Amino acid sequence: MAKLPTSVENIIDKHGPHKNFTPVDGYKGTHEPDALVKTHCCFCGMQCGIQLKVKENKVVGFEPWMEFPFNEGRLCPKGVQRYLQNNHPDRILSPLQRVEGKGFEPIGWDAAMDRTVNEIKRIQRDYGNDAFGMLSGVSLTNEKSYMVGKFARVALKTANLDYNGRLCMVSAGAGNKKAFGLDRISNNWSDLKHAEVIIIAGTNISETFPTLTHYIWQARDNGAKLIVVDPRVTPIARTADLHLPIKPGTDSALFGMILKILADNDWLDHDFIDNHTSGFEEALDAVKDYDLDWAQETTGINKDLILQAATLWGKASTSFLLHARGIEHHTKGVDNVVSCINIVLATGRIGRPYCGYGTITGQGNGQGGREHGHKCDQLPGNRDITNPEHRKYIADVWGIDEKDMPGKGLSAYELIEAIHRGEIKGLITICFNPLVSLPNNNFVREALEKLEYYVAIDFFLNETARHADVIMAGSLHEEEEGTVTTAEGRVVKINAAVTPPDNARRDGDIIMELAHRLGAGDKFNFENSEAIFNELRVASKGGTADYYGITYEKIVNNMGIFWPCPSLDHPGTPRLWEDKKFRTPDGKAHFNAAPFRPSSEVVDKEYPVVLTTGRVVSQYLSGTQTRRIGKLVDQYPEPLLEIHPKLAYQYGIKERELVKVITRRGEALFPAQLVETIREDTVFIPYHWGGVHSANQLTIGTLDPVSKIPEFKVCACKLDPTGKLAPHPSESNAYQSN
Repeated sequence: MAKLPTSVENIIDKHGPHKNFTPVDGYKGTHEPDALVKTHCCFCGMQCGIQLKVKENKVVGFEPWMEFPFNEGRLCPKGVQRYLQNNHPDRILSPLQRVEGKGFEPIGWDAAMDRTVNEIKRIQRDYGNDAFGMLSGVSLTNEKSYMVGKFARVALKTANLDYNGRLCMVSAGAGNKKAFGLDRISNNWSDLKHAEVIIIAGTNISETFPTLTHYIWQARDNGAKLIVVDPRVTPIARTADLHLPIKPGTDSALFGMILKILADNDWLDHDFIDNHTSGFEEALDAVKDYDLDWAQETTGINKDLILQAATLWGKASTSFLLHARGIEHHTKGVDNVVSCINIVLATGRIGRPYCGYGTITGQGNGQGGREHGHKCDQLPGNRDITNPEHRKYIADVWGIDEKDMPGKGLSAYELIEAIHRGEIKGLITICFNPLVSLPNNNFVREALEKLEYYVAIDFFLNETARHADVIMAGSLHEEEEGTVTTAEGRVVKINAAVTPPDNARRDGDIIMELAHRLGAGDKFNFENSEAIFNELRVASKGGTADYYGITYEKIVNNMGIFWPCPSLDHPGTPRLWEDKKFRTPDGKAHFNAAPFRPSSEVVDKEYPVVLTTGRVVSQYLSGTQTRRIGKLVDQYPEPLLEIHPKLAYQYGIKERELVKVITRRGEALFPAQLVETIREDTVFIPYHWGGVHSANQLTIGTLDPVSKIPEFKVCACKLDPTGKLAPHPSESNAYQSN
């Protein structure tokens, strides 16, 4: 084999085994890559397999990875373009410090570390350990997620750690744990292809998880009936047998009505209910007074469509129910989730082939990231931080006294509220952009301005980091080895393709150095990512998210391993509950009563229109990455206000007219896009933009009482047309929200 160029040899170091790093033999030309690295996409929870082309320590392109079993080479528009961020001129190449009146200027790593550690010590000395908080992200690998959780509790010694999965998966996680005692989709995606009936609730699959649509099409080819529940006629809804155009905030009413119809017609699996569940009578009692006329009035769905949906589901022999943020971003998100689970349990279609239920993970490592410890109420293995036995086990793994481990802290939005109250004075963020992601973001901005010290670890200068005192230049997905867990529960391997440029560092190295400087270095002596994963394996052992039997070698040899995997000789668990032994205290699946209750803010005469938010195909989360990729920006360059022509006519709104959208939190201008694919009483704005273009200036900061997820999907607004056409997107910074 031809000798590698020096630049390629340099990226093979102790931080990565590079078993999937394939040098290109006989490299001669200027266009051929030096190597292809098998890894996974950095975006959504599908974590599609991809091969990155590497040349002179830069990612310069990609090739399909045809052998990876989920996507078989298929990629969405974001996946195709994801490599372009690697060489972006906005990349933070060294630590920065904010200088009042001058912006940011480079500083050395020692200065950045010294200042940060000194400020942490000062704030904690003056105000207590919990006065310094941390917000993390689930774009991080399992190893970094685990290390962040350990760092916050052992080195930073604060209870106030949370993560941006609080805006994503927590309602599903809470509902799954209530019902099953374990938080994971029940089946791998292959089972989906053979289901007779599929319900998709509150998930715009074709735009947000495009590669998953392949499995839907295969099911349709096999004769499956598709039911889509969404206030918009999304691309997947256009292909459905039934589209239920639900009024935002009424999901539990719909699924409660379906449960009532199932019981009234005896479309129930009595053997499964009697022998393997509890709580059925209580769940049924909560919906006993429902009727179709009430359901139609409440949900806005024609009662005949509700009956048809219940009939298709009730009479099927195999089925799959999937949901995502559309039913979870509510003050009753957990109620919505358990109301979905109730109709799955009532028909007994779980734990057997081609019958499944699950939530679709939104973020890149939204599954693994919510299992191993950077939630305010959680320890590795999806253990409960308030459970004495769980605390003792993890304390022993970490080599600390259990009494020194902090307790349950504040969730993400509660942490912002605590800053306003003066209880939290300092903050670290890593891969989290709360100024765009959190609701009522003017309130968030005010909180950031109140902090005595704020340090951000990131690779681009996002909207939140602009408020930082110090920014530490971190690493991209392709610059650090590790694992992530896909939406179907498959643990897969991320292979480092390149090293961080210039004076940027790997996130893991930054966290470890901070830990050493805070006096906890003996707990953070990890030689590489595999060493972190091996400690994670032990920490997860015996937990509901048990990774103990998973190793790097096993992952590579099998193209991923499904957890739980409790021993080295265990093959992993692609399909849960085949033994009908659930992880609840009584070993049974639990029905949960979910009586309908209104959203925290409903329309009235002053604010008569429902505002809901969501994603578009070419953008991802807060847009920190995708808004820097030109072809993705060209595809959807600015947030638009989707409005039905009939509602637009009432206000005299024309296509591309600037409309002021006003809620009780604020107001903002958006160009109108007249579409017939949305309810006539509802408007939609995508949330991927910051500043004057941010939808989250308008959303409400009320939380689900169990999951603490904000109610992004429902708030009341009023519309004020300006009579002015919006400028071209290239000039759109010219319009303001006043």
